[in-house]
Amino acid sequence: MNFSRSEEQDAIRDLARQILGDACTHERLCELERDPEGDGIDHVLWQALAEAHLLGVDIAEKDGGSGYGFASLSALLEEAGRALAPIPLIPCLATTAPAIERFGSEAQRQRWLPGLVAGEILLSAGLQEIGNFVPLQPATRARPQGDRWVLHGEKVCVPFADQAARILVAAAIEGGGLGVFLVDPRADGVEVAEGLSNNHERQFQLTLDGVELPADEMLGEPGSGAEIVNWIVERTQAALAAVQLGVCETALRKTAEYTSERKQFGRAIGTFQAVTMRIADAYVDLECMKSTLWQAVWRIDEGLPCAAEAAAAKWWSCRGGSRVAHTAMHLHGGIGADIDYPIHRHLLWAQQIGLTLGGAGEQLMRIGSLHAESGSTAAAPA
Repeated sequence: MNFSRSEEQDAIRDLARQILGDACTHERLCELERDPEGDGIDHVLWQALAEAHLLGVDIAEKDGGSGYGFASLSALLEEAGRALAPIPLIPCLATTAPAIERFGSEAQRQRWLPGLVAGEILLSAGLQEIGNFVPLQPATRARPQGDRWVLHGEKVCVPFADQAARILVAAAIEGGGLGVFLVDPRADGVEVAEGLSNNHERQFQLTLDGVELPADEMLGEPGSGAEIVNWIVERTQAALAAVQLGVCETALRKTAEYTSERKQFGRAIGTFQAVTMRIADAYVDLECMKSTLWQAVWRIDEGLPCAAEAAAAKWWSCRGGSRVAHTAMHLHGGIGADIDYPIHRHLLWAQQIGLTLGGAGEQLMRIGSLHAESGSTAAAPA
């Protein structure tokens, strides 16, 4: 097991850090957040990443990418978290595109992946439902009708649904099994209702009322969706943990800088024991987030089973990420709650990432279920 980055991964990280750091200034983020006509995406930044060939780092060369693997994508995601970049990396590059590449037909791959890598289209995914954090048990239904499929149901928290060329949707098939479909958000019977997440990301409720899809809009074979959804969830959990690591590392760095400069009673507040202890605890959380993340990333790239490892990384991103973000806010004092000061965004991002695809409690339940199924007596996170 080797968690060392390769030269290619270091180069991707450095290039991403330069592009994202230059683009995601506090002033630019304020401009995007306050634009009433905007869609929440920095399209200039998205095109810059496409031109730098970063959108295809985890997509095979035959499909228009560079094929450097999930670890390289994780390095990009971590840098996006550091910069709080308002771009749809998770739904496009960590969820939908990899599923199309692995489980889609040649026609599906050629139709969607080169355009995504070039920055010409966006893809999204609808895996969550109201009151349902188990993507393998969707209330959304699909029934066959001749050579077509008809979908009914609702998905929530679908990122940038109105901008996506296709939205990946999991649905239970009448008669048994699960199907994964690529839904056109502009098709008859599809309704999207906009909302706003904690971190100002545009998310939508997706309503499917008798939506008819041709057979070639399904990934894989009918009834094979459980394998696809499991694979998607594991990668997406690890991807979320990668973004969260970047969010929290930058929050802690900014906090260390602030507490070394802010003075009370004639000395920097960072020299006070209570402050030092909180920063030390946050550092321990970051190290746990990092080690669990890279274990999951390594197993994904090696093609090894990683359900428990991905859930553990997501658990640490929920629990550890929340503690780090709250520490950053608290140690900034009153200015931490001022939305004109940039540190508040790290808390909003940490909260949103923690809620996506289930929080800490849901991850513990998943880990417990996996251990019970395997007969393992290994301890869950404390």
